[in-house]
Amino acid sequence: MDWPPPPPTSPSLVVRSPRQTVNLLRNRRRHRDPFPRSPSFAAGDHGPKPSEVYGFVGSITTVIATAIYFAWAYTPEPWLHSLGITYYPSKYWALAVPSFVIVAVVLSMVIYMGFNFLATPPPTSFNTIFDENSRERVKFSPEMKEEERPIEPISDISIDQINNLMFGDR
Repeated sequence: MDWPPPPPTSPSLVVRSPRQTVNLLRNRRRHRDPFPRSPSFAAGDHGPKPSEVYGFVGSITTVIATAIYFAWAYTPEPWLHSLGITYYPSKYWALAVPSFVIVAVVLSMVIYMGFNFLATPPPTSFNTIFDENSRERVKFSPEMKEEERPIEPISDISIDQINNLMFGDR
């Protein structure tokens, strides 16, 4: 075996830019198996995922807990005593706990929205257009071919382009 290995003979396998890499990967995908296996079939080879098991057990537990809650909340006390069930919470909690939970959820949503309004700059502030994380668009030389040009980095769309798109040339 010769070291270093000889260069590849096919010029299509020589990659000079990220765009060529993406094009090469796209072309390889086209020649793959026309009948790919579904993800659920592939997962069956190794058994169920733990998240699926936890979700199933959690849903069954929720249904059972809800059924027990409704049986306790709506069954009259003499019936519970006749069944031999004498130790259970007061029926007051059947209404109090769901009411407390609903009020807590609504208040937490209101407080969350309030904090978001406090953290947002006013509409007249230039921070709604530019801030320390803004990125200008990088321009590449027009002489480069499409395949040789690198992939453009993430950048913000300027306010001029947005106004042009939304309102046109007025």
